[in-house]
Amino acid sequence: MVACMKKAIKIKSDLTTEERNLLSVAYKNVIGSRRASWRIISSIEHKEEQKGNEQHVKTIRDYRKKVEKELAEICEDILGLLDTVLIPAAETGEAKVFLYKMKGDYHRYFAETAPGETQKNNALDAYAKASEIATTTLAPTHPIRLGLALNFSVFYYEIMKSAEKGISLAKTSFDEAVTELDSLDEDSYKESTLIMQLLRDNLTLWQEDMQESGDGTQVEDA
Repeated sequence: MVACMKKAIKIKSDLTTEERNLLSVAYKNVIGSRRASWRIISSIEHKEEQKGNEQHVKTIRDYRKKVEKELAEICEDILGLLDTVLIPAAETGEAKVFLYKMKGDYHRYFAETAPGETQKNNALDAYAKASEIATTTLAPTHPIRLGLALNFSVFYYEIMKSAEKGISLAKTSFDEAVTELDSLDEDSYKESTLIMQLLRDNLTLWQEDMQESGDGTQVEDA
């Protein structure tokens, strides 16, 4: 599916809403399995280290590095398309927010496994740019703006380890959307409230975690 979408982009770089959604799904399908694998492998590696099984640890570590390489290649591929083709071709506020959000997402995925601050900073810049455009072009109830708030807040909480910023962003976005729900039609209402529920679920988990000082979990993505 990724190959098909890349061919489509060569023909027409200013994508429709449906085409953007297909692009997002295509890359999310290939990145999602690697992210899940990396988390499982890292957990097993940690357990084997605690047991002192050095031979097992070496084998697991080699496989983890292989998965990290695949993750990096996928992220670099889509980020290259976003920077050189898709974002420059975007004309509407909605398209720009969608694509800058996507850029932030893939720098965030990259940051989960890459050392250093580069990917974190790039993700922060992309999310901030998307938020700036969203504030002036999209209603608080718009699904793309809500999805951006969801993922940006996860970035603050999980990657930047800034629980306060993550909670504040999620709560502000949820509260702003609640005040305008009555103006939505039935289809928009369902889509927006689904993402709002994810925001509220995260808020509940994160606030409980801060009170208990335990391990936080999140519901992502939009």
